[in-house]
Amino acid sequence: MDVQGWSILLITLSFALYIGVAIASRASSTKEFYIAGGGVHPVVNGMATAADWMSAASFISMAGAISFLGYDGSVYLMGWTGGYVLLALLLAPYLRKFGKFTIPDFVGDRYESSTARIVAIVCAIFVSFTYVSGQMQGVGIVLSRFLEVDTTTGVMIGMGIVFFYAVLGGMKGITYTQVAQYCVLIFAYMVPAIFLALHMVDTPIPQLGLGGTLENGTPLLANLNNLHQDLGFASYTSGSRATIDVFFITAALMAGTAGLPHVIVRFYTVPKVKDARRSVGWALVFIAILYTTAPAIAAFARTNLLQTVSGQAYEDMPEWFNKWETTGLLVHNDLNGDGLIQYTGPNSDVPNELTVHKDIMVLANPEIAGLPNWVVALVAAGGLAAALSTAAGLLLVVSSAVSHDLLKRCLKPDISERDELRAARISAGFAVCLAGWFGVHPPGFVAEVVAFAFGLAASSFFPVLVMGIFSKRMNGLGAISGMIAGISFTAGYILWFKFISPESSKAENWWFGISPEGIGTLGMLLNFLVAGAIHRFAPPPSHETQKMVEAIRTPGSTTK
Repeated sequence: MDVQGWSILLITLSFALYIGVAIASRASSTKEFYIAGGGVHPVVNGMATAADWMSAASFISMAGAISFLGYDGSVYLMGWTGGYVLLALLLAPYLRKFGKFTIPDFVGDRYESSTARIVAIVCAIFVSFTYVSGQMQGVGIVLSRFLEVDTTTGVMIGMGIVFFYAVLGGMKGITYTQVAQYCVLIFAYMVPAIFLALHMVDTPIPQLGLGGTLENGTPLLANLNNLHQDLGFASYTSGSRATIDVFFITAALMAGTAGLPHVIVRFYTVPKVKDARRSVGWALVFIAILYTTAPAIAAFARTNLLQTVSGQAYEDMPEWFNKWETTGLLVHNDLNGDGLIQYTGPNSDVPNELTVHKDIMVLANPEIAGLPNWVVALVAAGGLAAALSTAAGLLLVVSSAVSHDLLKRCLKPDISERDELRAARISAGFAVCLAGWFGVHPPGFVAEVVAFAFGLAASSFFPVLVMGIFSKRMNGLGAISGMIAGISFTAGYILWFKFISPESSKAENWWFGISPEGIGTLGMLLNFLVAGAIHRFAPPPSHETQKMVEAIRTPGSTTK
């Protein structure tokens, strides 16, 4: 069976599995729709959280970014993994103890302000749509290649699947669907990794492959550095990014992870406060399997690509090359007309004739390495699982923000549970459609778009959550001012350098040398600074709220 046949088979089977799970776990109440009834086991919740968080950026784009950026790509590994430590230590157990469904719910009640709740709703929707655009883009990339449809059609197919199990099952359906998706994505990631590790460095453990030795006796990384040097690329194992930018990107990704609304809501799905902390621990275990493998996958992919295409005759290229060309994500321009592919870096005297999109590296890697067709198709199914699992969680955030936080808590407090559930499903449906549009018109490659979302979350939610837990004096005026200042500054910086004036997006034009991917850290600091200054102009929270904040941090106490 060819790659397309295997892809259709495995993708169809995985979609059938997700739909079956969604039907079996259909939500029948708002509690099941928002937090899966609050009775999910910590191990199951940890697996679902891992799938919810390991998006298309982790599966498709992270190793691809590392394969191109080398050492500089490590910011994604450090930031996203370190963020979970912050989440476990600073936020998860305390927010679970507070007992609200969503971040806007926490903000509105903790700061005793409907205005603060509405600002948090706007921030949640803004962050979620930025994030989900990267996921739908990933769906389009996978389906455009492996089902051989155009990207728009691929996004539409993904929209249909997400619509079905997110709108039907809510958090209950999403939770158990994400468990299935985690199993699919981690199996799909590890199988080709093991194949490649055995083939290239003779070890069945991919995590050890990065330090392995090739058949010719040369260490993998040394060989890759030599290839880079010969072709005019920067060294793979030394960074070119400014230290301040590395720090700011890593910090933005860490704080953004701890402030992502679709991840935080997962800790309300477990029965007890201690289960929230256990869920974070299990999620880290499940996440680490993929994250410790990604650097090896990146090195394998980069080595295979350079050895396969550089200096080769275009007419002799295998089928995978032509298939990816049809997607527009791999482009060859024979500038000198010699029929050879000159893939070179900026330090080479020979003009570069090949453009390779970062997001195809993980998906194309098994084909480049000549692995069996079923393995190639398995990676496609895994990439879809990663993208769809996160997209569903994000869409539920949008749905709950509209139906629960805005409609029930602000505009129509007397709404019935049945009408609230209907509103949640309708808003989820609209969110799916808008997410599809963003998937067709993405603002960058997947990991880059997701980094923007993390920066927005860091600049808006992380400070207001930390201050809400650890500062009894922080009030609604300070929280509102901080959120508006942080997210406005961060969004404005990203919009200017990525959309309004993209030609000026160079290191010498960035403020203090900080890239748009790292500006969320500066926005976060601005949030803290503005909130700290402005809150002094308003009275402190009520005595009851201060007692509640104290109770959140006191072991054994309750918030009642």
